[in-house]
Amino acid sequence: MPNQKRIRDYGIKIGKLEPGFYNSITDVEGVTVGHVTLDEQDIQTGVTAILPHQGNVFKEKLVASSHVINGFGKSIGTIQINELGTLESPILLTNTLSIGTATDALIGYMLEQNPEIGRTTGTVNPVVCECNDMELNDIRKRSITEEHVIQALRQTSKEVMEGSVGAGRGMLCYSLKGGIGTSSRLMELNHGTYTMGVLVLSNFGTLSDLKVNGKAVGEELKRALPKAREEKDKGSIIVIVATDLPVTERQLNRIIKRSVTGLSRTGSTIANGSGEVVIGFSTATKIPHQKPSHLLSIPMIHVEDMDIAFRAVGEATEEAVLNSLVTATRVSGRDGNERLAFKDVVEEYNIELG
Repeated sequence: MPNQKRIRDYGIKIGKLEPGFYNSITDVEGVTVGHVTLDEQDIQTGVTAILPHQGNVFKEKLVASSHVINGFGKSIGTIQINELGTLESPILLTNTLSIGTATDALIGYMLEQNPEIGRTTGTVNPVVCECNDMELNDIRKRSITEEHVIQALRQTSKEVMEGSVGAGRGMLCYSLKGGIGTSSRLMELNHGTYTMGVLVLSNFGTLSDLKVNGKAVGEELKRALPKAREEKDKGSIIVIVATDLPVTERQLNRIIKRSVTGLSRTGSTIANGSGEVVIGFSTATKIPHQKPSHLLSIPMIHVEDMDIAFRAVGEATEEAVLNSLVTATRVSGRDGNERLAFKDVVEEYNIELG
C-alpha cells in the first residue's frame, strides 16, 4: 500500500467490481491491521493483528464464520466461531510454532480489557491462525514473544503494508516470496453500498501453476528461471474476510466459501499438504455479551443479493494473493535459503503480465 507497487500498478485489473479507497480489508469501517516483523539473519518471521472494530470485541461481538477448504493447519478458535456464529477477539496471524505464544498474549490482552472474564462471566475464545515459514525462518527458535504480539495489536492502522512484513516475513507463494496481501470490492445494492475486504497470508503454490488474470505467467517465469527451485505445494493460506454487509452467520459462511474461486484463479490446486482456512466476520451487527431484556434483531440481505457478494469475495481474494506476491521483497534466511521476489524477476526478464 504506502509506497508499494501493487498488481494494479502493473496495469492488471482483476474482476469487474470496483475496489474501495485503500483497496484493502480496512475499507470496511472499523477494521485495522498491524504488523511486527522480525528480520535478523536466520530469524525471518513476525505477527500480524487484525482488529475487527475499534470497540471492545468481547463485549460487542460480531457475526462470524469459518470454513476449512483443506485442513492441513493448526488454527485456534474456529470451533467456537462455527458453534456460536460470533467473533469475540482480534485475529492474529503468525508462524506455526508460535501459535501458543500468540494465544497466550491475546488471552492476556483480552483479560486486561475485560476484568470480568473468568470471574463474573465465562472465558474468551482467542483466534490465531498460522502458516509454516520454516524454509526462511528458523522456526524451532520460536522467536515470537508476547511483547511482539501486544505491539502488533496496539499499532494497527487503516494503511496496510503488504508482502514480506508481519506474519508474511518468511512465507513463500508459488515458489517465490509471498506474505501479506489485501484487497477490497464495493457492492452496489438497492439498499446501499457495501464493502467486502480480504487479507491473506500466502504460503502456497508451485511456480508453474501461477496465473495472473488468466495468463500462465508461472510457466514463463519457470522458463526464464531454469534453475529456480520449484517447491512442492505444502504450505498454506489464511484468508480473512471482512464485510459490512448485513448477513446471518449462514449467509456469511456461504460467502466465505467462495473465496476458493479467487484462489483457483491464481493457480491453486488446493494440494494435500497445503492448509486453506477462511475466517469471515460482518461489522453490520454488534451482538452484546450481556443478555439484554429485549429480543435481538439481526438484519440480513435477501438471497437474491448473494451473487454480488460471491463475486466480490472471489475477486478480492484473487487480487489479495497477487498483491502478496508483487509487494514481497527478496528474503534470505535460515541456512542461507533465499527466495526471489516476483517483482524483481518480472522486471529483470521483461515478463509481460497483461
